[in-house]
Amino acid sequence: MTDAIRLRGLPLWLTVAGLLAMGGCAALGLKQPETAPQPIPTIDKPSPTPKGSMRADGSPLTDEQAQAALITQTDLGAPWTATRGAATWRDQLLKANTSAGECQRLLDALYTDELLGGPARVAVGLDNDDTNAQLRYQIAARRPADVDAALAWLKTMPARCARFTAGTETGITEDVQVSEATLPQVGDARQGLRISIAAMNRQGQHAVLTLDVAAVRVGPDAFALTNGGLGDVPNDATQAAVQIGALRLADIRKQGRAQV
Repeated sequence: MTDAIRLRGLPLWLTVAGLLAMGGCAALGLKQPETAPQPIPTIDKPSPTPKGSMRADGSPLTDEQAQAALITQTDLGAPWTATRGAATWRDQLLKANTSAGECQRLLDALYTDELLGGPARVAVGLDNDDTNAQLRYQIAARRPADVDAALAWLKTMPARCARFTAGTETGITEDVQVSEATLPQVGDARQGLRISIAAMNRQGQHAVLTLDVAAVRVGPDAFALTNGGLGDVPNDATQAAVQIGALRLADIRKQGRAQV
């Protein structure tokens, strides 16, 4: 994009305008702002979850099984690394308001990482050190029927929210476009979206945030991910994460049945 400043972080105008709480570190775009929610749990520090048992009838995964079902930086390879914290653009561009009906629900789900309608069971964040993209991957803690309802809702977004405007409390105007994205034919149900957020400040300076969104149900289990950034967003990482995530969940279930 020629009208956006491609630095290793947020465009300079976002930083100069005082829209970020960066501390004393360089504006890499992947450091957690002081005002952001708690950072996404990592492999080493997963979200607290209730104890579960795994039987052949589709009972919840155990803590250990859910943890083992997460993808890792090894799965994606270099330049993906363990996250350094929530990307700064999450607070500055995803925390926005719109009067376009269901589109507000979509923005809220993107910001809170609740694409499947509820908080994650376990989650992991990965950063691309070459492009400053960030991939956030989570195993859902929802019933299959609830997951299917969430997938059906996501499927309506390209039609209901194909293009709409939104605004942030810091005065940024956003032109949001939503389209359907093709995912690997894995799992039992899936939905992919491609979301582009063209942001403009009061001085007419631009930045573009691109997000890949994927949600997949594999039998009684499900996962969702976002892969986003202000520069290049490697779609091959999205495709790989979906493929690996579905195979790993199925394998975890298979191992659990063998142990019953």
